[in-house]
Amino acid sequence: MPESRSDRPTVLAVWLVIAGVIGWWAAFSLTMERFHLLADPDATAACDFSLLVQCTANLESAQGSVFGFPNPILGLTGWAAPIVVGMAILAGARFARWFWWCFWAGTALAFGFVLWLIGQSVFALGTLCPWCMVTWAVTIPTFYAVTVQALRVSGIRWARRLGPWVPLATFVTYAAIALVAQLNLNWLGQL
Repeated sequence: MPESRSDRPTVLAVWLVIAGVIGWWAAFSLTMERFHLLADPDATAACDFSLLVQCTANLESAQGSVFGFPNPILGLTGWAAPIVVGMAILAGARFARWFWWCFWAGTALAFGFVLWLIGQSVFALGTLCPWCMVTWAVTIPTFYAVTVQALRVSGIRWARRLGPWVPLATFVTYAAIALVAQLNLNWLGQL
């Protein structure tokens, strides 16, 4: 059955482009910081504000290069996908169910990786990286929104009703992360 104009996920498309640009910029900024630190090992990153809020500890840790290269390179490549998908939808593209589930798998991997990185930042490194937090902030709602879209195109009737819950799920996730960070790092007490 052809997709009507009203069925096209325009709001999702706009979000994907915005989130992709923000996430890409954060990844680019972190990549530049990493290059700066590699060029001058005695330097500190411009995003180092305190012992708690900094990029250097995260970038120079084993967790900062999980796959043998700096993690921000994943963001430089990965954030291109939401931008392309969002622009394609805005241009009138329609994607098959299998595509949405493949795209969902990519966002699920990103979401899982972000949750792992949050845990590493809070529990192992004891720092909050500003650019990392920007990435977290756009990955979380992107995952929820793409999940709703994948369910919707699969013909699950109640999936349409989930869309308005994405902001609440995002807020609850942010609040849970902030609470865990506060309990383990006392970030409010160190501001």
